Amino acid sequence: MSSNVGLSTPRGSGTSGYVQRNLSHLKPRDAPYPPPLSSSNQQSGANGFRQRKPDKQILDHDRRRAIEVKILEERDRLEEENEELEEDKRVSEEEIENRLEVLREKLVGELERDMAGGVGGDRRDGKGGKKQFKTYQVHELAEAKIEESERLRRALGIRGEGKEGDEWRWGRDKDGGRRERDGDRGDEREKDRGRDRERDRDGYRGRSGRDW
Repeated sequence: MSSNVGLSTPRGSGTSGYVQRNLSHLKPRDAPYPPPLSSSNQQSGANGFRQRKPDKQILDHDRRRAIEVKILEERDRLEEENEELEEDKRVSEEEIENRLEVLREKLVGELERDMAGGVGGDRRDGKGGKKQFKTYQVHELAEAKIEESERLRRALGIRGEGKEGDEWRWGRDKDGGRRERDGDRGDEREKDRGRDRERDRDGYRGRSGRDW
């Protein structure tokens, strides 16, 4: 018996009296769940959200790598077609290199025009839908998300500056400036008070005329 654990004597138990720990026992965790977030933490987390910015160098590297992949595929196709031709109709290796160089210049030119025009490459698949990215393409996903948010912002007429929710808290005057809706409500209440005073004044005049 060790520390009040086990048998006082192994006699008649069919065991040697050796005490070992239970390997199938799971110890309870001290903190099985994370503590709940307070309202201040939730508010600070919501206001502190920042869209992840993609790495331009990585995106440019991936796009140029895709161009080289297309060139390699074109090389394989040309070489296979060249082998199927007759001996006198085959093109030389220099001719294949020239064709590939022309294709490379064309693809690089299209890429540079897209980048200069603010279009970050092809965002759609061959069927006209949105291009599906892999889970490891975090920079492509971040760039596509930023472009989608920008299109939605332009469609809704939301300005880029300001905090989240400003478009609901602020109205717009005729000159295009912004003013608080609370100020509009205050002006309306002041007008209502003025109309009430005018009605009271008219009613007082009517009663005075009847008294005479």
